Amino acid sequence: MPGEILDSRGRGEATWHWPTIHPEGRKFALIAAAACAVTAWCAWETLAWPLGALTLGILAFFRDPERVVPQGERFIVAPADGLVTLIKKVAPPRELTIDDGTGGGVLAETPLTRISIFMSVFDVHINRAPIGGTVKRVVYIPGKYLNADLDKASDENERQHILIERSDGVSVGFTQIAGLIARRIVPFVKTGDILAAGQRVGLIRFGSRVDVYLPDGTEPRIVLGQRIVAGETVLGEIGQTALIEGVSQ
Repeated sequence: MPGEILDSRGRGEATWHWPTIHPEGRKFALIAAAACAVTAWCAWETLAWPLGALTLGILAFFRDPERVVPQGERFIVAPADGLVTLIKKVAPPRELTIDDGTGGGVLAETPLTRISIFMSVFDVHINRAPIGGTVKRVVYIPGKYLNADLDKASDENERQHILIERSDGVSVGFTQIAGLIARRIVPFVKTGDILAAGQRVGLIRFGSRVDVYLPDGTEPRIVLGQRIVAGETVLGEIGQTALIEGVSQ
């Protein structure tokens, strides 16, 4: 049940259930299902079967499962499902560092650790807030549709920057990046919204990437090549800098 508290000592109740389908995807599934029904009624089986498979694929893509979000003041949770393809120190986007005159928070211009999460068409595409706080900035930038796995996609693709600031002044910025197949970034939040960690903030349709900029003095708690889960995997603990290694096997 959404909002239920579960813990490491067994409190709560965990049961499996079918994930819900986000409303953004229901219209696409309905169109595909209607086309499938029409072609099946007309006995056009060569079209009906692919359209049936397409309907199931759309429902799977827009699935929106519940997640158990770790609760802790230091935790920065993953905003996206997918594969960690890049971890490197870079200067954060200019849109998140310049003062736009609105009084919103900004990131420091010094290099920060950027974690890039690649989402394939098989991953859940609902994005979530990495920390709880106030949305200080939402900046949409039109651009190209390069393969989201490329490093330069961070600067050239269609993207949307979001900055969240906690009450103690700690800020985390992240960027939703449209990819080779993705053609639309759908936001659920706006400037001034107050979010909880793990709350849904938007989705990117059909394959994409999310970049997260960790605060200065914070190192990742995940490793390159790791698969992570939005709203559940802890990307880092604020102020923690321990080296973590992984072994591919």
